[in-house]
Amino acid sequence: MIALPGLSQFLDNLEEGILFLDQERHVVAINEAASRMLGQKQDAILNKLCPSLFEGTPCARNCGRIGHCTLMANAKRGKKVQDLVVQRPDGVLVPLRMWAMVLPSDEPLKYCAVVLRDRTHEIELEEEASNKMHLGGLVGHSAVMQELFRHILRAAASEASILVTGESGTGKELVAHALHDNSSRTKGPYIRVHCAAFPEQLLEDELFGHARGAFTGAAAAREGRFEAAHGGTLLLDEIGEVPLSVQVKLLRVLQEREIERLGENQTRKVDVRIIAATHRDLPAMVSRGEFRADLYYRLRVLPLHLPALRERREDIPLLANSMLANMLIRHPGRDLQISGEALDALSAYGWPGNVRELGNALEYAMVHVDGTTILARHLPPEIRETGRLTADPHARTAPAPALVQHYYRAPVQQEGQEKEMLMRALEESGGNKAAAAEKLGMSRTTLWKRLKQYGIGNPAQ
Repeated sequence: MIALPGLSQFLDNLEEGILFLDQERHVVAINEAASRMLGQKQDAILNKLCPSLFEGTPCARNCGRIGHCTLMANAKRGKKVQDLVVQRPDGVLVPLRMWAMVLPSDEPLKYCAVVLRDRTHEIELEEEASNKMHLGGLVGHSAVMQELFRHILRAAASEASILVTGESGTGKELVAHALHDNSSRTKGPYIRVHCAAFPEQLLEDELFGHARGAFTGAAAAREGRFEAAHGGTLLLDEIGEVPLSVQVKLLRVLQEREIERLGENQTRKVDVRIIAATHRDLPAMVSRGEFRADLYYRLRVLPLHLPALRERREDIPLLANSMLANMLIRHPGRDLQISGEALDALSAYGWPGNVRELGNALEYAMVHVDGTTILARHLPPEIRETGRLTADPHARTAPAPALVQHYYRAPVQQEGQEKEMLMRALEESGGNKAAAAEKLGMSRTTLWKRLKQYGIGNPAQ
């Protein structure tokens, strides 16, 4: 044991946890912070083998395989820290940062000090920063997107009708999803109607339903999308394509909150939040008499406009890497990253098809890439020509999505494999659930449910 006057009191006043190990990696001394982080009393930890305190982590596995403290070996090679997630006896997951110090001693037993730092608060700050760049399926750190995120969250708290505008491919449906998911109606249904996909007669039936015998072939009554969305949200996508005759009935629903099925005189109350979306210039359509002015103003109580991708070019690298990570989930075993020259080419292009076209360009590159790095020459011709870039084998490489490194090398077929994959994702994300969910291609809610299902730690933390 270490016997210096006042040393124990000094160590117990540190925020960092300290473990002293002998040559056999037994714990010979421990301070209060380490005891708290590991969720065990000091007396219970003394004389234990260090790897047993971090069971299930890469550090413990390596230590058990090699037979000596890998942290010490790493420290001698210049690798100072290691991040890992420890599951305490009470089931709580604690993200820790660890490093080792070799202490000089004249005694036969040489001491190694293992230092622990609780990263819980740091992870919370990282997740908060990550959440500011993601809202549902929307991604962006540009000022215009951050402003949009704020407007979406404010609008989600309201029950007023919303009109989402923007060019084709900008992600208007993603905005509608984000509005629903962040509203008080999130547990209710989310229903989408693509208004341009139906001719006038069928659109009316799709929206309002019909009574039995309302027309030839109506052998049974059928509820429409408004009734199906009761208690939830209804997205009227491409509202600018709705015929004037149907616009009249939509106006009544917005005013009276009731509908009538085709062939029926009975009115039915509906409790639905209406979100309309369009890429068309509705004010110009109103002036030409192609869209009812009263319906337009009823729909745009809270207007939201999505910027074109060319108006937020600083988001392109973030978007491209996020999209590539999601695509690789569908292609187990692929290991890809985007080179700096490819990102330069993507950022230089005009993107008339917006985010949707960016996704298509990455799909094209995945087919044409002949290695593990997407270069400019692997992109569609129109993007290469705009960027006027040539392939450079020494081009800088953008950080690859973390997902590429370890996940989905083979399909997960058993629960045990999935549980191990979840633990590995948390491990390599340093306990950051937002980052782990992104690695695994799932939402934080889905990750939370999986953690709860397998009894991994305290998922609510």
